[in-house]
Amino acid sequence: MTQTQKILVTGATGTVGRQVVAELLARGHEVRALTRDPAKAAFPAGVEVVEGDLTQPDGLAPALEGITGLHLITFGGAAFTPLETGPRILELARSAGVRRITVLHGGGPTPLEDAVRAGDGVEWTVLMPVEFMANALEWADGIAASGEVREPFVSRLSAMVHEGDIGAVAAVALTEEGHAGQEYVITGPELLTVGDKVATIAAAVGREIALVELTEEQAVEQWRAAGLPEDVVGFLLEAYGNTPEVGRTVASTVEKVTGRPARTFTQWAAEHADAFKA
Repeated sequence: MTQTQKILVTGATGTVGRQVVAELLARGHEVRALTRDPAKAAFPAGVEVVEGDLTQPDGLAPALEGITGLHLITFGGAAFTPLETGPRILELARSAGVRRITVLHGGGPTPLEDAVRAGDGVEWTVLMPVEFMANALEWADGIAASGEVREPFVSRLSAMVHEGDIGAVAAVALTEEGHAGQEYVITGPELLTVGDKVATIAAAVGREIALVELTEEQAVEQWRAAGLPEDVVGFLLEAYGNTPEVGRTVASTVEKVTGRPARTFTQWAAEHADAFKA
């Protein structure tokens, strides 16, 4: 057991942030969750919720008091703009006595991550997860309403990761020795096609689910109709149509860091089965 520590989690209401909070609590640590709107945040009992905005770092000093570890995201504000405030956040963290920082990689170079990597006096770890299993929730409405999933590139392979495992790796890196200066690629334990994922969800909910393969043109039309901006549409075409090797290669990071195997998509689907039911 590691000594109880107090960790500040930014992006605490997000898909990964909530898992970092949960894992730290499960490991017996104290958690302070930073959010721009505490009134709308719902966290487990025992979490200290504080108001703050990474785009306005000078207001973060009180939130950093007594903190030993800091989990950071690289985007801030309602528009999820890449943060330019990394140097000031690092300065405040060092002044507060923060020992360790984890950064959730934003998919490419970002000013905040660059600042953390270049900073002195704090042990940093970069978390680089591949596709989240939680992305499958985008299919929930279609499955519940019509019993089908409509996707392009259905044979593409993904080493998708349970978001809880991202939180677990973060929690260890924030509270234990031996993770300074590491870049952790975080994946699940297996490669899955879209068909594999659909079949797994079908088994979890106990009903048949049809997989309808879309052409690229049909997919673009569907994404635009859903209101996705053009840069996101372009990203999806590249990510799904030409998945980089890192996204389709299983890494052993979860087991090496946490001491237990990465969770499977079968486990994830069972946990979220109700989301896919009418």
